[in-house]
Amino acid sequence: MLYFLLCVGLLIAGYFIYGSFVEKVFGVKQNRQTPALTQPDGVDYVPMSKGKVYLIQLLNIAGVGPIFGPILGALYGPAAMIWIVFGCIFAGAVHDYFSGMISVRHNGQSVPNLAGKYLGTGAKHFMNVFAIILLLLVGVVFISAPAGLLAKLTGLDAAIFLGIIFTYYLIATLVPVDKLIGRFYPFFGALLVFMSVGLTLAIIFSSEHTLLPGVQVSDFMTNLNPNDMPLWPALFITIACGAVSGFHATQSPLMARCIENEENGRFVFYGAMIGEGIIALIWCALALSFFGGVDALNIAMNGNPANVVYEISNGLLGAVGGFLAILGVIILPITSGDTAFRSARLILSEFFNISQKKLNKRLILALPLFAIGAILTQVDFGIIWRYFGVANQTTAALMLWTAAAYLMQHQKNHWICTIPAMFMTVVVIAFIFSSATLGFGLPIGISTVSAGVITLLATFFLLNRMLRADKLITTS
Repeated sequence: MLYFLLCVGLLIAGYFIYGSFVEKVFGVKQNRQTPALTQPDGVDYVPMSKGKVYLIQLLNIAGVGPIFGPILGALYGPAAMIWIVFGCIFAGAVHDYFSGMISVRHNGQSVPNLAGKYLGTGAKHFMNVFAIILLLLVGVVFISAPAGLLAKLTGLDAAIFLGIIFTYYLIATLVPVDKLIGRFYPFFGALLVFMSVGLTLAIIFSSEHTLLPGVQVSDFMTNLNPNDMPLWPALFITIACGAVSGFHATQSPLMARCIENEENGRFVFYGAMIGEGIIALIWCALALSFFGGVDALNIAMNGNPANVVYEISNGLLGAVGGFLAILGVIILPITSGDTAFRSARLILSEFFNISQKKLNKRLILALPLFAIGAILTQVDFGIIWRYFGVANQTTAALMLWTAAAYLMQHQKNHWICTIPAMFMTVVVIAFIFSSATLGFGLPIGISTVSAGVITLLATFFLLNRMLRADKLITTS
């Protein structure tokens, strides 16, 4: 219990202390008008209040990531909680803040355009491809998971719910942001918070279960995975949402088009990530506590974290409360899946320079995306999740490099982004080199050393390039 409260306290302190520092480095301008005020179009650029935008941002970035990822990460033991806390404060929330605020400074542009401006045309094209792939994978993951849970609850075929959710996604992707997302998502955001807090209180006051029973300090430094999976670098791929997630970089520009003042940025972008980190901590702690250990958790999961959600929710809250909790878990991915397709549409519209004011122009871009998504739903969920994890963390590293370039070009402290960018680059390369299923299957030592060398060379190249660009701007 004490360890859990300490972790939550660190996240909250991180928002006020490190979040304020990050905001100061960026340098908000209270009197500078945001894109929502300078170019409202009634579809994607719509001014909304700070509280409403925060709840929408939280739902947009959450999905099943801060639930399924931490449950899978819990198999490694309490070490997962350390990554959630420090990854969220120093990498994830920084990543989300800059992906949102740099977009605010550039008329709400999406990540590929921002990467192109600060890292070059090659980075722009790479990010365009990667972002679309990532968003399609997110959309598919966030369709399959709720459809599976609904099928488990009702006994109906999951294909029925796939069709219903797809239909909803298409509508939500096309209609103006304030008509559906802006109207209902704040309520869903409140439901998410209620669900997470309710489950935490339920296990605290439970007579049968104890929060983090028998956990020692040494356990936070030990890999307890019952399947002998290496903690490094797999844990940092497994727990993405809740620590650091490239998917968020595709979502932040959506709300960058809606915030009314730059001073709202820390609460909306950095704060929403801290909120997601707390949700991730809750589910990681629940997974570690409810079943009494990682071996029992592994058996209960049976390859699908949805089974753990079902058991915990019903076990702690009973039939009615469990149904409401599971409903929250169903809503979470749906409210991220639709914005994933919406983001993909906007990225394509920027790439092809197609105005999105008219419905037929939005349909031209949306329908092919949904057709590809429908095909991908036939692929095994585990395979999709693994590719999603790699694509997700690669996008995060690229966004952090973009933010570092932005800060260097504006002669500010770029290390707050450069250091986490370097770390995530090492994670992704080491995972690809060492993974037998997605990569080359090399020994972990060789993979890590190789990743470190490649990252150092890439860092030298990028810093040198950014320094030259900075000198050109200064002398021009």
